[in-house]
Amino acid sequence: MRLYNTLTRQKEQFVPRAPGKVAMYICGPTVYNHIHIGNARTFLSFDVIRRYLRWSGFEVTYVQNITDVDDKIINRAREEGRSPAEVAAEYTEAFIAAMHALGIEDPDIRPRATAEIPAMVELIGCLIGSGHAYEVDGDVYFAVRSFEDYGKLSGRDIEQMQSGARVEIDPRKRDPLDFALWKAAKPGEPSWDSPWSQGRPGWHIECSAMSAKYLGNPFDIHAGGDDLVFPHHENEIAQSEACSHTTFANYWLHGGMLTIDREKMSKSEGNFLLLKDVLQHVRPQALRLLMLQTHYRSPFDYSAERLQEATVALERVEGAVRNLEWTIENAAVKLGGSASDDQSEKALTLINRIEATRKQFKSSMDDDFNTAGAVAAIFELVTIANSSITETLQSALLKDAVTVARQTIVELLAVLGVVVGSDEDRSEELPQELVTLAAEMAGYSGDKPAEAVETLLAVRREAREKKDWARADAVRDGLATLGFTIEDTAAGTRVVRKG
Repeated sequence: MRLYNTLTRQKEQFVPRAPGKVAMYICGPTVYNHIHIGNARTFLSFDVIRRYLRWSGFEVTYVQNITDVDDKIINRAREEGRSPAEVAAEYTEAFIAAMHALGIEDPDIRPRATAEIPAMVELIGCLIGSGHAYEVDGDVYFAVRSFEDYGKLSGRDIEQMQSGARVEIDPRKRDPLDFALWKAAKPGEPSWDSPWSQGRPGWHIECSAMSAKYLGNPFDIHAGGDDLVFPHHENEIAQSEACSHTTFANYWLHGGMLTIDREKMSKSEGNFLLLKDVLQHVRPQALRLLMLQTHYRSPFDYSAERLQEATVALERVEGAVRNLEWTIENAAVKLGGSASDDQSEKALTLINRIEATRKQFKSSMDDDFNTAGAVAAIFELVTIANSSITETLQSALLKDAVTVARQTIVELLAVLGVVVGSDEDRSEELPQELVTLAAEMAGYSGDKPAEAVETLLAVRREAREKKDWARADAVRDGLATLGFTIEDTAAGTRVVRKG
């Protein structure tokens, strides 16, 4: 497995610090607003990487923080006449709900900055004691020039850097590049005890303290969007390594930025899309599939057209899975005849494609988590599997191949977090109105929606055999009013939910 390390600017063989185990830290949100789809793309990318590492046999410890004290939260609270804690609580809950809606798994550990102040105070004390930080009027600053390797992650020359990356320049600082580790509280702001003042931590110190507490140094993978390379991650390295005198993180992974119709997403351009709003109009699985078709390090362009294409692609995969399931459950009853040369050839072709798909999937993901290549491998299998479907399965080998193809498609998609349910899963969601429709149109007297569907299909089949097109169409139209459509396939006829 090879991954691109921002620190060394090259792909490297991945060697975890402990065999079979991976320690990951991913920078989480500052909870002052709902997250936008650019944030979502970053969190989805590393959710998939975590899933793949776990599928590959690693025991993964995944830590993602919540920044619940920050200037932006304080300003939002002031504007709305609420407390910072109320603002942070609302948007923390909204963030977690949005992650669940997109199918992103909870981290193993989700530390919140306000609950980790003691660890930050201890780290700041270490930096002051070693001469890498200094206190001024209750504020504490990191002395950037005291750390010789400053700029090694971003590749910036310290003499050419611009100061004031996130805050205005403070004339009390010894050097304009120095950044805040601790801020003395202003009236009405949240604050905690420290040896220097009643105050709160700076933004950068949070992740250094929390990652060290829960993962130790050095840990394996530190990840985030590439907008965090400088100054956030650069500052994390400086303050962590200045205190610990050891490597902070071994591999640095950064996700590419998102554009909207090839334009930078911004409120001023009117194209600022919150994830919660997007998910009101699209299927989460389709949005995942769309994002997975671009490598996580590459810029990703979002558009309604591309999303529609991903939706169609998802429906194609779901249709293939349904076709395979239907073939296995229904056409298989005709096993026992002599297998035709055509079926034997189809079986061998499908078996070879399954093996090739697994190899291509793993090869792509082992090459810096190339989800685009992994998705392409799955789609190739879908194409071959669809061509293998037949009305009758006279070959046990073909039945086995079709069964394994279905399992492989579902399994590999699940590794990417794209869940494709089975017909059994969908049958539990059938509405009771189908029973009423079957009673009215076919005299059905039971109470099971799945049986009602089979009764309706039997009536339609009989009507078509008798060329009673009006009755056959009536069954079709009745199902359509309940949100279902009839599919006639090589594997048989079935009812599926529209969209």
